[in-house]
Amino acid sequence: MNPLLTPLDAQPPAETPTLIGAYGPWASALAEDPPAYSLRRSAWTDIDTWRASARNRLFARLAQPNTGGIPTVTVHRSYTHDGLHLEELSWQLPYGPPTHAVLLKPEGATGRLPGVLAFHDHGGDKVHGWQKIVQTDAPRSATLVQHQERLYEGVSWANALARRGYVVLVPDAFAFASRRVRPEDTPEGLRAGLPAGDPVTADEIDAYNRWAGAHEHILAKSLFSAGTTWPGVFLGEDQRALDVLCARPDVDPDRVGCGGLSGGGLRTVFLGGADARVRCAVCVGMMTTWKDYLLHKSITHTWMVYVPLLPRDLDYPEILGLRAPLPTMVQNNRQDQLFTLPEMERADRILQAVYDRADAGDRYRCQFYDGPHKFDLEMQRHAFDWFDTWLG
Repeated sequence: MNPLLTPLDAQPPAETPTLIGAYGPWASALAEDPPAYSLRRSAWTDIDTWRASARNRLFARLAQPNTGGIPTVTVHRSYTHDGLHLEELSWQLPYGPPTHAVLLKPEGATGRLPGVLAFHDHGGDKVHGWQKIVQTDAPRSATLVQHQERLYEGVSWANALARRGYVVLVPDAFAFASRRVRPEDTPEGLRAGLPAGDPVTADEIDAYNRWAGAHEHILAKSLFSAGTTWPGVFLGEDQRALDVLCARPDVDPDRVGCGGLSGGGLRTVFLGGADARVRCAVCVGMMTTWKDYLLHKSITHTWMVYVPLLPRDLDYPEILGLRAPLPTMVQNNRQDQLFTLPEMERADRILQAVYDRADAGDRYRCQFYDGPHKFDLEMQRHAFDWFDTWLG
């Protein structure tokens, strides 16, 4: 019999079950390793040439929409709380509702301070954005208290970082909080009976988050149909937030970093890899390989991760590696349910190889911690120390 015509059920099974069954080994071999724009390829001999070419390829794949120039910022409220100066801000992009954000810095600070763009997580909660990692003078709901206890050991880490002497800006991400999709703006058949207005009670928040989770594939497919990508939207909007931070007179634009857990780690990967203004990056709980997503873990992840065709050009950790030799920290949890440990470890080896090729091995650090998906106090301390080393 012609082997090309052998029935599928006669094919030998994969050694390890994959999310797509017997198609796993075939699909995982479609993209070369190293990919075409990987610095691990010996053909790339000049790091500056490589970085420029690879970033151009990344931007082409991301297909970013126009997010405008430096936004005009409105300050809604300015006050002090628990030793910090806070500003509640918003700015209007060319599309959608205004982006809301909070800025924090030490009370009474003078001169230019280092700045950090702090990214909130996904966490299955799109009702909240910056509130997940910031404590203002307003009481927190039980939902937010539980969220912080589960992922951050009960700490509003943006406040903790600001107390170290940083100007910290925390914007809402696309599709979260102020930027979320409102059911009342969608066709009636999609609304699932949800009322108009902001969810307030725990039941209303849970109902909206279930709706928003089910709506993700619709939003992602619509973005693809518009000729853009979800990471492309994230990156464009985060670059505008970076514009806001760098333009402030109390921020030293040469000492700016970014970081975050989970969905915040995803945004760190793309912004840190794409924009050289980010002088120091800390990616927490969001580092693996495209192979891990493909074979094992796409089921545990949001549609926000994927960029069609990019795996042929760069493996996922190599997006962050585009920033080499700028300082970069990655923090992983060994029992993180969102990834497999072997692929987290392989991503570490890939990034270390990129930094070694850039003669900057000492500017890359990867740390593994025991426990599930989180950014606990020990991890926060190490991350903040890394910012202090390179920005302080």
